[in-house]
Order: sequence, then structure tokens, then C-alpha cells
Amino acid sequence: MLNIEIHKTNTPQKKPDENNLGFGQFFTDHMFVMDYSSKLGWHNASIIPYSPLSFEPSIMVFHYGQAVFEGLKAYRTNDDRILLFRPEKNMERLNVSCRRLCIPEIDVEFAVEVIKTLVNLDRDWVPKKEGTSLYIRPFIIATDPYLGVKPSDTYKFIIILSPVGAYYPEGMNPVKIYVEPKYTRAAKGGVGFTKTSGNYASSLIAQVEAKKKGYTQVLWLDCIEKRYIEEVGTMNVFFKINNQVITPPLEGTILPGITRDSVIQLLKSWNIPIVERKISIEEIYESNTKGQLEEAFGTGTAAVISPIGELNWNDKKMIINGGNSGALSLKLYEALTGIQYGKLPDPFSWTKEVK
Repeated sequence: MLNIEIHKTNTPQKKPDENNLGFGQFFTDHMFVMDYSSKLGWHNASIIPYSPLSFEPSIMVFHYGQAVFEGLKAYRTNDDRILLFRPEKNMERLNVSCRRLCIPEIDVEFAVEVIKTLVNLDRDWVPKKEGTSLYIRPFIIATDPYLGVKPSDTYKFIIILSPVGAYYPEGMNPVKIYVEPKYTRAAKGGVGFTKTSGNYASSLIAQVEAKKKGYTQVLWLDCIEKRYIEEVGTMNVFFKINNQVITPPLEGTILPGITRDSVIQLLKSWNIPIVERKISIEEIYESNTKGQLEEAFGTGTAAVISPIGELNWNDKKMIINGGNSGALSLKLYEALTGIQYGKLPDPFSWTKEVK
């Protein structure tokens, strides 16, 4: 295990208004940084005041996109404890992304301890208002000043923290989703299962066009037949049809979400049938026409559960559950957030306290 040097700030920032946090707009007093070189491995682990970074304009991440990241949260409980939700799973997934992008892996146990140490140092930044949290963004970038196309020999691992507002400040309202007919998110053999920056850059144009049509996000279909459902926006997606919950399988093109896995475990514990299988947009449309599509929802760190009230596929509008949030979506949301905020028992031992 590496030692961590801690350099505390001499000029703490004024904390933002908890009623107007938004997402990713404010950053805490400190950040974690660590360097990698092919000769020394990971080294120089330190927590320093949050500040700009200085790089040469030729570093490889700017030109070839060799970058991976994660996203998780810290939650303040009613009795003023700070909890993390399955942080080891995020760090394990970071290493999956690292392997695909030829980036050296991080020791999972060490990374979790780093997160705990950093969050504990800035624990006053974990907001208290209902539904708020502290977003944690670990990321790794290639730093060789070199324009040849190859894996970098040097990297920087950074973790920054951002207090974020409640995702549903006015209640849990279903979203309208546009089924993307043209653009593709990922292909087998590619990087669809990783959290790498390029995945998100390539998805932006479809999101922009969907919003012009009045839709919140897009539903991605497979790249070959443009039939089989993959993800909704940047979230995994679930459909409840005839009392059975169906979600696309992990076959290399979709992200293995931590929330996705948590939902599957909860459903199994409640004896609700859950199946991971390929499901086509035609099947969804037919099920909705027959009145068998009971609910649809996305899952992810930001929203936890995001109910889907409408799908638009080739100008055929599918209104799901009357455009309202379904009972199962609400139950899952309350169960997961209840565990995350320490309001409900944690039978899965998912939370880790920051001390």
C-alpha cells in the first residue's frame, strides 16, 4: 500500500448554497493526485488543495483520448454519518476500463481508502439537505508529451469532489425518451462496456437532436440490426412486461452499472422475476400495444431510478403506465436511497462508512 501525503489548504472556499447546487458546478477544497511511470509504477500519492493542473499541450490524452473515469457518491445520514455506496465496485470497474484502454490498473483497496480519506477531509462539504450528496469523480489520463499513436508511458490518477443537488427536487417525474434510429453508441469488440471519455463524446449529437424534438434522452439500439435495446442515455434500462422485469445482457456493448447490479439483487431478494436477455424495440412496441408493458426505467448513479413515461420510435409514441411513475420504480428508488442514506437496513452490506 502506498502512503498518502496530505497538504491541507490554507484558504478554504466558501461553500455554495445547498438549495442551488445543481450538478458538477462546485468543487471541494481538496483533490487527490497520483503519478504513474513505466519505471516507478504508481507513486507520489498526495491530497492537495483543489487547483488547476499544468500540462504540455502535446500530452496524449488531448489527442488520442486515453482516459477513463468513474462516478460515485457520498451520502450524509440523519445521524450525521457519511456513507459510500459500493465504492469497491466502482474501483473494480475502473480497472476493467483501464485494461481495455491499456492504462495501468489501480489497487482497489488502496483506491477505496483514498476516497474515504479525501471525503473525510472534506466531509463538511457533504450537503445536509434532503436528496443532496457529494459526487466523487476518480479519473485517469495519459500524460506523455508525444504525438505518436501508442499507449502512454505516464499517467495521472485524480479524484475530485463536487456537492450536488437532489436529482428530483420537485418529485420523481417520468422522462420522455426518443429511440435513436441513426446514431450508434457502441459495437462488440469496442469500448461500450467501459467508462472512457470518447463514449460520452460520441453520444452527444444524438442527445442534442433528441432534445430539439422535445425528448429528455435517447434509447440506444444495437449497431448491426438497429433492433435490440442497449442503454437509455448514459443509464442501463429495465422493462416490466407481464410481471417480469427484463434488462439487456452484458455482452460487451453496455456498461455494467453498479446501480443495475443493485437493482437485480433487490428484485431477486423480493422474488420478482428478473431476466437478462436481448429485447427488441419491436417487442417493446408490441407489449405496449397489448397493454402488457407495465413499467420502464433507467438506472444510474445520478438519478438512481429514472422512470420512463414515453418512448418515441419512428414517430410511434408509446405511453407507459399512463405516463406516470410505476409502483416498482418507486419501490426500488426508495429502497436504494434508503440504504444509501442510512434510513433503511443494509442487508447486502453495500455501504461503507467514512471515518
